[in-house]
Amino acid sequence: MARIYISLGTNISPEQHLKAGLLDLQQYFGALQLSRVFESEAVGFKGTNFLNMVAAADTDMSIADVVATFKQIEQANGRIKSEKKFSPRSLDIDLLLYDNTVCALPVELPRGEILFNAFVLWPLAEIAPDLQHPVVQKNYHSLWQAYDKQCQNLWPIAFDFPAELQPSLILSTL
Repeated sequence: MARIYISLGTNISPEQHLKAGLLDLQQYFGALQLSRVFESEAVGFKGTNFLNMVAAADTDMSIADVVATFKQIEQANGRIKSEKKFSPRSLDIDLLLYDNTVCALPVELPRGEILFNAFVLWPLAEIAPDLQHPVVQKNYHSLWQAYDKQCQNLWPIAFDFPAELQPSLILSTL
């Protein structure tokens, strides 16, 4: 069984798509551990603010099957395959970590943006503060503490999680 960490982001009907994405993830992966939800300014383009968070789950799926499942969930929530990299998103789901796997294919792991985007690093540090990044060998709490917080605007928000989420859900508050 592998422990996976998942980044979710949306800026098109963000509450609706984030809730739907969480319910879909729970359907495929069971109980989820969730960070708080954060609002952030768009990075790389001018656009409306995003809602972002990180979830953790356990799975027997391969990396390729996990990524394919994420793409299926994105498409079910209105994601268009041909969208530009820096553009509005109905739902963006990325695999950040798959245990301590380091690889380039079928996807880059650990995902590079962990170290560069506050909207990934802060929520990851909430739910896995003592976990070590498998390449830089520092834990996520330390990485977040050292992060230049002036380079990206990000703030936690109140969010009504779907009542249908399993009660074993853990909400962190760092």
